[in-house]
Amino acid sequence: MEPSDANERGPSARKAHGVEATNREYIRYDQVEKRQTYALAESEGEDAFDDAFRIRTCDLRLLLKGDANERATFVRQLGDALREIGFAILVGHDVEPRVYDDATHATEELFTTTTLARKLEFAARRHGSVNQGYFPIEETSGIHPDLVEGWVFCRRAFGEDAAAFWPSVAYERVFRRLWLAHEPLVLPLMQSLLTYLGCDARLFDARLAGTNFGLRLNYYPPIENATKAGRLLGHEDVDLFTLLPAPRSEGLQVLNRANFRWVRLDAPPGSIILNTGDYMQRLSNDIFPSTTHRVSQPRSAEDRARARVSFPMNVYLWEDEMLEVLPGLEPAKYAPVRAIDFHTRTTAKYYGDDYGAAR
Repeated sequence: MEPSDANERGPSARKAHGVEATNREYIRYDQVEKRQTYALAESEGEDAFDDAFRIRTCDLRLLLKGDANERATFVRQLGDALREIGFAILVGHDVEPRVYDDATHATEELFTTTTLARKLEFAARRHGSVNQGYFPIEETSGIHPDLVEGWVFCRRAFGEDAAAFWPSVAYERVFRRLWLAHEPLVLPLMQSLLTYLGCDARLFDARLAGTNFGLRLNYYPPIENATKAGRLLGHEDVDLFTLLPAPRSEGLQVLNRANFRWVRLDAPPGSIILNTGDYMQRLSNDIFPSTTHRVSQPRSAEDRARARVSFPMNVYLWEDEMLEVLPGLEPAKYAPVRAIDFHTRTTAKYYGDDYGAAR
């Protein structure tokens, strides 16, 4: 079945086809160069793995508390890690372990104790660039039946109108602490990447004041029956970068574009996984790649029988900001584009062609 045939037969056919599809069938939506080819669903016994590759670990204490030489060391280490594969593991961030413990407990509780009817009162809809709200299981994407429930909260959910976005404001208080713990890292990290690229380190300070972010809560229920669908399809993030507290169970895999083998990412407890997205690839003129990753089914039956949670924070620019190749990185491969146009056209692959119309 060709993608157009699936589209003509409706969303369910498109989603069913996604289990057999590759990313090349949806490449027309992408606005940065992506040469990699991969199946959206994992293929048991067919996927090749790179067990020798290790995602680099970078110590944020060098940046946040070090002298000039130590800060320069961090900039080089982080830039090299992201340039190589688009992922790095951050330690030394000083986020209290209880923040992650509370978020883990609250995520599982939110999804398992809230009725489906109540969840659907907060069904996802587009606000600005981002699809915010609740996604039922197998409904995270329009092109693949992911085995995950999702709930996206953006900055507007953390304010006086919190009750309009949360089934209980008690959850808002838990995840507010998580957001406030991560937000102070955004500018230092962006400044480090700009420095690595030879740009003015403070070029984005004003644009990232009051960060536009999406906090995504993911609940992967236990896997009871064998299925070809993965827990989360292979994809690239559309943002500047993502901050993901290391999940406590196996599943995250990264595509090594040097050999097109999958790397099982094993980050230490309490660390933060950082990856760059499409915004950053475009700004950096392809120096920092938007790297493919997915959440697979665990290898052991014991792990498959347990739920998995995660709570990545995606960092965006505000809708009317321009995405344009950074100064000094000429010749530019990409023309300037408004963030909202770039974002919605890219994510239309997941939500349907009408999602890409700016409004």
